[in-house]
Amino acid sequence: ADVAYLRSVLPSTTDDAFFDYLATLDASEVTVTAIPEGSVVFARVPFLQVKGPLLVVQLLETTLLCLVNYASLVATNAARFRLLVGPDTKLMEMGLRRAQGPDGALSASKYSYIGGFDCTSNILAGKLYGIPVRGTIAHSFVMSFRCLEEVQPRELPPRAGGDPMDLAALAVSWLQRVCDLLQTPPAKANQGELAAFVSYAVTFPCDFQGLLDTYCVKRSGLPNFCAVALALHQLGYQAIGVRLDSGDLAKQSKEIRRVFRACGAHFQVPWFGNIPIAVSNDISEQSLEEFRREGSEIDMIGIGTNLVTCPLQPSLGCVYKLVEVNGSPCLKLTEDEEKMTIPGMKTTYRLYDAAGHPFMDLMALEEEPSPSAGQELGIRVLGRLGETTKVIPSTVEPLHRTYFRDGQVCEPLPSLPEVRTHAQVSLNLLSPAHRRLHEPQHYPV
Repeated sequence: ADVAYLRSVLPSTTDDAFFDYLATLDASEVTVTAIPEGSVVFARVPFLQVKGPLLVVQLLETTLLCLVNYASLVATNAARFRLLVGPDTKLMEMGLRRAQGPDGALSASKYSYIGGFDCTSNILAGKLYGIPVRGTIAHSFVMSFRCLEEVQPRELPPRAGGDPMDLAALAVSWLQRVCDLLQTPPAKANQGELAAFVSYAVTFPCDFQGLLDTYCVKRSGLPNFCAVALALHQLGYQAIGVRLDSGDLAKQSKEIRRVFRACGAHFQVPWFGNIPIAVSNDISEQSLEEFRREGSEIDMIGIGTNLVTCPLQPSLGCVYKLVEVNGSPCLKLTEDEEKMTIPGMKTTYRLYDAAGHPFMDLMALEEEPSPSAGQELGIRVLGRLGETTKVIPSTVEPLHRTYFRDGQVCEPLPSLPEVRTHAQVSLNLLSPAHRRLHEPQHYPV
């Protein structure tokens, strides 16, 4: 069918023998070497090398670039968010509604996980790839309730066993006590919101969480949540968190933490002060820097648009260039130095200093002898090719591995968690000067 389609779109003068040849193509003569998935890769370093018949390897160009460019871009974007928040804050990918179609959304979920995110709201990505899935109560769910009479069922048995109790009635009782403590009138708390929280808590008593900003965080969402969480506590259950989706998130998180601690102390519920606080709402790198600068009580951050659409760098720009044909090196010359190719089949090594940090990537021709630890090497840095420099690495790591030879996968492919772990290890090996996001020190190749 593919060959028949090509016959219909290519010029009618195309030789029939060409189509006969296309019908025989396979990957039996193709070899692919690559830097392992999840590795840190620097500009101008070939992370993938493909050897085989020229027509076959050229047919692979668009497919390979499509598979690699967006995936690498999202993983890099996710890694930047992880570096900004540090290792302890939970990061949730929630960009499905803003991604470039369902395939882009699945790629974004998968590769943001590799880049350091903890979980995704994309349930299909969880099913396909085993990524932990998390989500929160929705505004539409809260808004769908008007009064407590709509809550069915409303009874919940104590966790330790016993007769079911009316959770709605308990929540109303606790709301009065919470409002007295917070000095806010109970009448200001939206009854539909309270009903939504009670309904959710009856259904998920061990996983109750609240979305606080549907109406008003201070007068409604927060006291309603505290009332239902304390009612659950009375029955032996523990709420797992809240989410904010608007306003000054850092400031509100501190106010909410203060209320949680006050309730925990006043009602003698020690765990209450540590209820996790999650935030969302167009979070960007700038947002995270502001959270850090202002101080916050945020435990989990949901990031969507600014993760999956990669606004800081909309495309990665990896290229696929011919470097050798039948043993003869090829060189593309252009006035744009960044687009000039480096001729010849190469082997790439990562050189480490005595502290264990990589300080340079070294490209050499395949036939050149491999460098070794402690050996003095004469090198030329890209961008300064007229100068020869001497370096002595403490450790030398060959970067490429052969994954595909003679049409067959020849090395076991790592699982997604293994790739994710490798990515974090790779990033942590970088020196702080190379890892910082603003004005990093140039990494030489």
